[in-house]
Amino acid sequence: MTTSRIALVTGANQGLGRAFVEGLAARMAPQDLVLLTGRNEQRVADATQEIVRLPDTRARVEGQVLDVTGTEAVARLAEELRARHGGVDVVISNAVARVLPEESQAARADEFIDVSNTATHAVLRSFGPVLRPGGRLLVVASSLGTLGHLDARLHHLFDDASLDQVEYAVESWRSAIHHGTAAEAGWPLWLNVPSKVAQVAAVRAVAAARRTQDLADGTLLASVCPGMVDTATSRPWFSDYSQAQTPAQAAAAVLDLVFAEHVDPSLYGELIRFGKALPWHDGEPLTEQDGMLVP
Repeated sequence: MTTSRIALVTGANQGLGRAFVEGLAARMAPQDLVLLTGRNEQRVADATQEIVRLPDTRARVEGQVLDVTGTEAVARLAEELRARHGGVDVVISNAVARVLPEESQAARADEFIDVSNTATHAVLRSFGPVLRPGGRLLVVASSLGTLGHLDARLHHLFDDASLDQVEYAVESWRSAIHHGTAAEAGWPLWLNVPSKVAQVAAVRAVAAARRTQDLADGTLLASVCPGMVDTATSRPWFSDYSQAQTPAQAAAAVLDLVFAEHVDPSLYGELIRFGKALPWHDGEPLTEQDGMLVP
């Protein structure tokens, strides 16, 4: 009997996260299980029932309330999946806090960092150890996650850093925002840039320690850039959406990594966009005007 595969997506009751669940449920087998997670019980339940009724859905789909900002809750769910199923095969860390252009970036910093960064660290720490051989752990980031998008004074905080060091850098950034010293230290105004760099750095840190064994097992740990996607989170930041993908289109390229038969060693631990690794040191710091166009 074939062992059932277990997949989990965070931030999955709408937009790109929901598209990941729909794609997984369509491409996995009937005995497999896809967990749709989010922090609002009703939205999770509604999205789950809607996906279950889709004609392309093959795998089982279950809703699971999960607030990714709760590190203990993330650890608890990982342990439950290990106890019940022996681990997990696919984890897509997708949760993000929505910030509107007219809102103060500094005022929203705590929530944004908690959802994007503290949660990423928790997922890596908790789900990395329960990822079964041949599994996929993907963190949704952005092409803004390459190191060159930060001021050169900050590069040492993330380059070849351990996960503990990345966490320390993120908390230093948070503290600088609260104390009004972020700009003089080189941190950009727009939260999305350091947040994405830190996400990619966190993945690189964990991947560096696991690379040999993961590649031997056919396991992929990476961050991914889905490209421009037309969602409620990103739409307020752009005036031209003519080139934007639908969530389903954006999810497809990421899911191709999930279902690829073999892991390309050149992609392992890297930031992947449309099947290719983006060089870690590439990019230029953004101006404030540029930053207004950043989702």
